Amino acid sequence: MRISELSERSGVPVATIKFYLRERLLREGVRISPTQASYDESHAQRLSIIRALIESGISVAESRRVLAALDDPPPHAHDLLGMAHAAVLPRVEEDIDTGEAERLVEGLGWRPGTCDEAVLAGVARALQGLRSAGFDVPEDVMSVYLSSIRQIARAEIAGVPTESAEAAVRYVVLGSVLVEPLLLALRRVAEQVASAERFGGA
Repeated sequence: MRISELSERSGVPVATIKFYLRERLLREGVRISPTQASYDESHAQRLSIIRALIESGISVAESRRVLAALDDPPPHAHDLLGMAHAAVLPRVEEDIDTGEAERLVEGLGWRPGTCDEAVLAGVARALQGLRSAGFDVPEDVMSVYLSSIRQIARAEIAGVPTESAEAAVRYVVLGSVLVEPLLLALRRVAEQVASAERFGGA
């Protein structure tokens, strides 16, 4: 199909497709003349992924990292999750003490070597932010956080497809990127429902 047909099929404007091509988010089509190229179903599928990433607030640079993980999956299934997280985690240069974070995530079953330092640093930064604001999560609430998050994580990992590396990468990478806004939105709904149940009100 030509780029106009690809645009019609995907719902992505031609100018946007050309931008994705320039940014190397989308691979070039097969040249059929000096000024025209032919595209196939794989391009349409890739556009749906790119659009989902961009519309979720992922930057072009971060999207490129996510797509790189999709294109070049690691050999081991456990490394796949680390690659997915590395693709979407902000890169922070400064060192941060992860001691408190390590003590906290022991409640998730964490042991040294079971997850990436960048992931632990994310927990440490979040704890640091809470402390800077003078806010402490009550112990009974933190306990619920840990048990609920562990249950969610186990369900997600149990759902990783095993029929192909590509299917697993797609599930893990896009799940890491696209499901977090859903979890946050569901949490807000659940909080309002719980508030209405406790305090009443419309």
